[in-house]
Amino acid sequence: MREPTLRQLITHRAKEQCEYCHYPQNVSGGVLHLDHIIPPKHGGSDTADNFALACQQCNLKKRDKIQGISPETGKAVRLFHPRIDDWNTHFRLDRRTGIIEPLTDIGRVTVQELGINEPEQVAVRLRLLSVHFM
Repeated sequence: MREPTLRQLITHRAKEQCEYCHYPQNVSGGVLHLDHIIPPKHGGSDTADNFALACQQCNLKKRDKIQGISPETGKAVRLFHPRIDDWNTHFRLDRRTGIIEPLTDIGRVTVQELGINEPEQVAVRLRLLSVHFM
């Protein structure tokens, strides 16, 4: 039996969904991206522990960011780190509105920097929720 590929390992670990906004891979029309949680330019490695599964929107918005400015405090705050942070500590999905509510500064900065609650993202999330894909 062959060892799973890096992509297979990360996809399985992420339960086949974006680790930032929980967009499911099975409705993406393709495969989700492998995102460097800490980009190489900031010292990140190419090991499984430094990769997250990310939808196109989250990956393209995140690019090589590792932090943002808190809208509440004006201070630099790191982005959500799927290997060390618990999603439910930092976010809550309002199934009625489709909005991912940030619960912490890390959550607020991540929602802001990744555009997680942009109108188009919320509309897609509501459609997915209505057919029980999320």
